[in-house]
Amino acid sequence: MQSGADMCLANATGELEVTRLDLQERLHPPLRRVLYVVSQFPSWSETFIVREIRALLDQGVDVRILSLKHPSGELVQADAAALMDRVHHPPGMPAMLGNALRAWCAHPLRISAATATVVTGTWRSPTVLMKSIATLARSLGQLPWLCQFDPEFIHAHWSTYPATAAWLLARVMQRPFGFTCHAHDVFVNRQLMARKIADAALAVTISRHNVDWLDRNVSGLAQSKMEVVHCGVDLARIPWRPDGRTGHLILGVGRFVPMKGFGALIEALALLRSRGVEFRCLLVGEGPERAALQASVIAHGLQDLVELPGALPQEKVRAALDDAVVFALPCEIAADGSRDGIPVALMEAMAAGCPVVSCPVSGVPELIRDGEHGLLVPPHDPHALANALQRLLGDPTLRRQLAAAARLRIEEDFDAREEARKLHRLMARATADAA
Repeated sequence: MQSGADMCLANATGELEVTRLDLQERLHPPLRRVLYVVSQFPSWSETFIVREIRALLDQGVDVRILSLKHPSGELVQADAAALMDRVHHPPGMPAMLGNALRAWCAHPLRISAATATVVTGTWRSPTVLMKSIATLARSLGQLPWLCQFDPEFIHAHWSTYPATAAWLLARVMQRPFGFTCHAHDVFVNRQLMARKIADAALAVTISRHNVDWLDRNVSGLAQSKMEVVHCGVDLARIPWRPDGRTGHLILGVGRFVPMKGFGALIEALALLRSRGVEFRCLLVGEGPERAALQASVIAHGLQDLVELPGALPQEKVRAALDDAVVFALPCEIAADGSRDGIPVALMEAMAAGCPVVSCPVSGVPELIRDGEHGLLVPPHDPHALANALQRLLGDPTLRRQLAAAARLRIEEDFDAREEARKLHRLMARATADAA
């Protein structure tokens, strides 16, 4: 128990923090209108963006969403569907070209200079160049409603084409812009990244690992300019349920791409079966590796133990998470350099009370300390992964211990609402500084 002196100190520290935040809000009034630029809305795998926008709406910010592409027709989560009246997709080709031409006539120098910068920075990759030019046209094609909305701040998720669009619109509309970079847009597809860091009023990434990597490999401004805002989870919607996990369900959730490590997971499951360990496994997701994963399940004779149901609605994923004994996401670095940032799926499992197994790749060690919040094993090591899974399946005391520490970890640093409030304050400060 805390002593009286400790409690007084804690209360004083808490009051000091509240006073500091109140002072920040007085110096930098909350924003009223923010534009979000994304590649595609809705997107099944980008629920963290939906949570962030919802949290900003709850703070009284009017958020509109510019989607560079039309919906793909894939599963739409209920939370994303509730935001569809705030989304603007590209207009038809005639309207887009007409709006872009009128924008150029109104701002010829700004748009010509921006286009020249994009061409100079991307000409070595013809595909990126053409997609970047198309991005500029799609952005300018939505300028009429954007001028009516009159955003105070323009923010993009992903530093690739969405940030290119936000950068252009900010130049044309004379508004501050920012972006959040995550994983592939840090380690693989760094389109004009140094320029965007330099020009952004607010450059954000989701882990300290990313800041250090960008500082070493991309821009010496990263350490001084970039802010870390985590992609958190909505704790109000994820009750902590460490009890009642008495079965043998191993759950994995994520896109079926090499960096998620599901291939190694299937190999580890084959080892568990050979050891006589009782389990069943549910792998939820979609992606280009689906056929290969299914073939691996068949090749190892695991059809009766491993199920790949495809993408599922959020409520069904949550139900599976409540039943699971272990959550496995053995992240690895793919051959092309792709890797995760800090997977939100791990955060959701930790918040729900499901013990997790992962790998110390990218920002994962900032979320999980091995043996304290979960178990970490070397990437692409099926034997080590099988050992960790077997250990958790057979030790309910360890599972409960890890689950308790994991929930506290999420509450302290990965609460989506707190992270959105932090982002809102940073946007307000950047807007005030740019005025």
